[in-house]
Amino acid sequence: MAAMATVPSYTPSLWVRMCHALPRLDLTMTMRDNLFIPDSWEYQQTLLVLSSLSAIALVLSLLVIISFLIHYCCCRRGDRSEGSEEEEEDEEGSTGHGYGGKKGRGICCITWVSVAAVTLCCVAVGVGFYGNSEANDGIYQLTSSLLTANYTLASIDLLVSDTISGLQLSIAGPLTTMEELFTGSKPYLVSTRNCRRLSENVVFLLTSLTMARSSDGGAWNSSNNSGDPPIAALTPVPPSMAPTVAPVGGVMPSPFSPGWAANTLMVNEDYRWLSYVLLLLLDLLVCLFILLGLAKQVRWLLILMTVLAWLALFLSWGSLGLETATVVAVSDFCTDPNTFVLNSTHFNSGTSSDVLDYYLTCSRRMNSPFQQLLTQSQRALSSIHTHLSSLDRNALPQVPKAEKSLREVQQILNATEGNFHQLVALLSCRGLNKDYIDSLKGLCYDGMEGLLYLSLYSFLSALAFTAILCSLPGAWRSFPSDSEEYEDSDSESEDPFTSHQACRQPAVGSQRGALPPFYNYQGAGWTPPFSSAPPLPTPNVSSNGNPGYESLALTDRQSPPPSHYHPSSNFYNSPWCLR
Repeated sequence: MAAMATVPSYTPSLWVRMCHALPRLDLTMTMRDNLFIPDSWEYQQTLLVLSSLSAIALVLSLLVIISFLIHYCCCRRGDRSEGSEEEEEDEEGSTGHGYGGKKGRGICCITWVSVAAVTLCCVAVGVGFYGNSEANDGIYQLTSSLLTANYTLASIDLLVSDTISGLQLSIAGPLTTMEELFTGSKPYLVSTRNCRRLSENVVFLLTSLTMARSSDGGAWNSSNNSGDPPIAALTPVPPSMAPTVAPVGGVMPSPFSPGWAANTLMVNEDYRWLSYVLLLLLDLLVCLFILLGLAKQVRWLLILMTVLAWLALFLSWGSLGLETATVVAVSDFCTDPNTFVLNSTHFNSGTSSDVLDYYLTCSRRMNSPFQQLLTQSQRALSSIHTHLSSLDRNALPQVPKAEKSLREVQQILNATEGNFHQLVALLSCRGLNKDYIDSLKGLCYDGMEGLLYLSLYSFLSALAFTAILCSLPGAWRSFPSDSEEYEDSDSESEDPFTSHQACRQPAVGSQRGALPPFYNYQGAGWTPPFSSAPPLPTPNVSSNGNPGYESLALTDRQSPPPSHYHPSSNFYNSPWCLR
């Protein structure tokens, strides 16, 4: 009883209760109950209505994108009609780094909106990867618990079949031989027949120890004359030993098989996990290449990413609709799973509700429905063991030929008792109830959390791609056109030996005012040493209007001290540039 008190319990989480409390409307906008009845058309209508909310959001996002596109087209036409006035204002307000004024601020704002939307998309992708991992962990825990429960049921099936086969073999073989040998001794014959009757009774009790009947399972033929129909195995063989084949008549086999459910979930989960990974990688690549296109100002790359962004937008809203319906359905099931299992025909077909309730709740106040059957079988096996011990002490000295048959029956009885003790342990509710609770925790805790994160990812990515598709056309306007790039390249290639810095310095010098020539300082008393350098021809008029240099020898010229040299004053008019 102390072990029964430590059975883990399950309580619905806060997210399950919140999602279960959502109002339900059918296609006729009528309120419906939130009971989990997946086969009901009314319940399916409520899920369709909830999924259609994402379709409405998709239409709204399309309207927003179209309105922004129309706005950009109209604004561009207005800019063209205004002419060169705004261009002159932008040039006067520019800072040398692109556009200035209202136009520059608008383009900068649009570009940063695109960058912020791409950042939001990357955050959504991170949330999606986490949610996909959580959902995969929950489904993995669910399938592991189902496989463990299927292994337990298969072990019960194997023990029951081995016990019945051994007892039937002893009835048909050694006990029959012993009856023939003890024909002349009535007490020994009565003990042998009692062993046969008790063995048949144990076989009959064990054949009724089933949780489900299957029309396609293997039958056990009982040797009694009760005329009972053959009893099938509890579950099919484990999926690791034989493939699980879906039934022809429906989607789910009847009775329910944990091995079939585990195999089906594993296959579907593999496809689901791979689909989400591909979707997440698509969103991530689109975001990264959009950033690259904005940084490098590559039009064709942004056009390609815009097409993929449209595809990602539709996929995000579509996945949000599926996730919404799945989250609501899972929350309805996880709120009261025992009621659904007890009322479902797939689970209780040929199975007593008392047996299902015993394994689902595993309450210490409940007695095992197999307690009476197991007690009777245990007493029958003990009586068989007592009769065989009596025959061993009393009959073998008188009938030595019966020793071989008696030893065979004792060997079968020992194996039967060992199997019976294992069967009693497996039929306890602790093992199967733990598997049931673990499966619920995997689905309703980790699986539910993963689905909520995936829903958040789909919503954030849909918003991000909506903002991206609204802002990218405006960002294109900041890119220079091909004609502007051609004109800039022509103007820069007029003088390949003149850099941009060299072109700017004369203009800066002209704004500061004209300085006197390098050697033209009146009254300077300093005389340079003798130089034999030839005279250099100079222009008659300098760039600032003062008289130019004469073709005089260097000894006849007057120059200031070297400390008065100003390299940026009139560098291009000095004779050092001519050398």
